[in-house]
Amino acid sequence: KVLLGIGGSEDSLYALEQAVARAMAAGDDLTVAVYPRQADESSGAGGGAVADTVRSRLREAGVDAEIRRIERDPGSRLVALAETGYDRIVIGGGRRSPLGKIRLGPVAEFVILNANTT
Repeated sequence: KVLLGIGGSEDSLYALEQAVARAMAAGDDLTVAVYPRQADESSGAGGGAVADTVRSRLREAGVDAEIRRIERDPGSRLVALAETGYDRIVIGGGRRSPLGKIRLGPVAEFVILNANTT
């Protein structure tokens, strides 16, 4: 069972593509947890457009996956959700600096530091 956290950034859309490709190849049971990016959260956007994009890409790929919405505090909610029986968490949110160091977004950093799930 794979849990994908997606907030709508380019990194998370790339993570969606990779998770869908793996689900197709390996037969993973995929759940996509959609949360609003921090900028969208303050404006009240709530991630609806991201959920529509996820549904569209899953349909195009022919992958059946559950889509869940996470409203607030996505890092801790992803960690809590992962502990309900998921084998892996997939999340975008890392970029490389010009010197090659990885810079993590706040949600990815929280998940990496707090999740017991791989």
